[in-house]
Amino acid sequence: MRTAPTILHLDMDAFYASAEQASKPSLRGKAVIVGGLGPRGVVATASYEARVFGVHSAMPMAQARRLAPNAAYLTPRFTFYRTISDQVMGLLRALSPLVEPLSLDEAFVDLEAGGAAWDDESARLAGARLRVDIRAVTGLTGSVGLAASKMIAKIASEQAKPDGLVLIEPGSERALLGPMSVRILPGVGPATGDHLRRSGITTVEEIVEAGEDEVVRLLGKAHGHGLYAMALARDDRAVMAERDTKSVSVEDTYDVDIHDRVRVRMEVQRLADRCVRRLRGAGLSGRTIVLKVRRYDFSTLTRSETLRGPTDDPAVVREAAARLLGSVDTTGGVRLLGVGVSGLADYTQEDLFAQAAGESDLAEEEATAVAAQAPVAEESAGGERQWRAGHDVRHVEYGHGWVQGSGLGRVTVRFETPDDVEPGWVRTFRTDDPGLEPAEPLSLRGGVRG
Repeated sequence: MRTAPTILHLDMDAFYASAEQASKPSLRGKAVIVGGLGPRGVVATASYEARVFGVHSAMPMAQARRLAPNAAYLTPRFTFYRTISDQVMGLLRALSPLVEPLSLDEAFVDLEAGGAAWDDESARLAGARLRVDIRAVTGLTGSVGLAASKMIAKIASEQAKPDGLVLIEPGSERALLGPMSVRILPGVGPATGDHLRRSGITTVEEIVEAGEDEVVRLLGKAHGHGLYAMALARDDRAVMAERDTKSVSVEDTYDVDIHDRVRVRMEVQRLADRCVRRLRGAGLSGRTIVLKVRRYDFSTLTRSETLRGPTDDPAVVREAAARLLGSVDTTGGVRLLGVGVSGLADYTQEDLFAQAAGESDLAEEEATAVAAQAPVAEESAGGERQWRAGHDVRHVEYGHGWVQGSGLGRVTVRFETPDDVEPGWVRTFRTDDPGLEPAEPLSLRGGVRG
């Protein structure tokens, strides 16, 4: 292991919720909860103001509403968050060529590889400078952990939250870990934690005291050896700059189970098109098409088909997904559908897929229409525009705003921009008001744009 705390872990603070607060003056300092707003939705991120009420990520949205009924509930704007993330990752790559993103708001950095740090003092200065730069560029805050290993750096960033920096000096790791719960260690989830607890092991120090042979007996050879090493703070994992993408997939969970077979087929076609757009956006193609179906009884089925070569042709993916759907019984109802592509490559072999060449132009027109659809406003089955809470709009008379809520043929909009000091005014319109249109998010300070 290293002798200097030159591995940095950055975790942005309540990222989605903080981005929403920064772009909406009326929500600054207020409880904000971002996630799926339907009956089966879950919390993606809760602001620190919302966490006071016990709301946390992965909580069912219905439970969050009971705990914090007066919070602002918004649907995610992932394109907006991704643009902010790109700026943050750019700041990290300015520190070192070895940056390992874990998600949009979290990453490891090897400061030693970039020459940004070589001892305690230089590491602390690099971390402090990064936090200042992130605030200057995005207006958001991030917490930084510094240590000699990835595991301890991640623990340090958790201790630093919110908006702080914690450096764990090499040699002090065992004392830090000892009294902590076994759940702090990588690979210890609820099931492993319960298994260890039933054996009288609840802290990291108790893992060490039990001895490696006992841990192996309880958890098996591979898991036991690895966990015991982690309990001793032995973590030599390197920061990996490239994390290979194994697959590209999309899925939707439905508020009400789908029983209509025609509707199920249409949803699978729509998901196939979305998957291909994501595939093409990454400059990839793939050979294996995967269909995921979660039925009314929560049983989950997957079906796959491997093609003769890689493709990014939406018609080919749609055809394969439709064939896979034919082998699945959906008569009891479907609560989740997903389409994915694996066996990825950075090239295609279009000549291998002549079966798609004769497909009608109508299918291509449908795919184009789906791709062009603005995410903020969708048409319901009755033809009424449905406006998503939190998303951006522009009115011909009042300018830029965001959707506070909609229903019963009305949509309520708050007109304000990220640069406003005071909250903006609120107006209510018919959902089909011709003067109201979806809009792109406005910049946050250093030019963030969704």
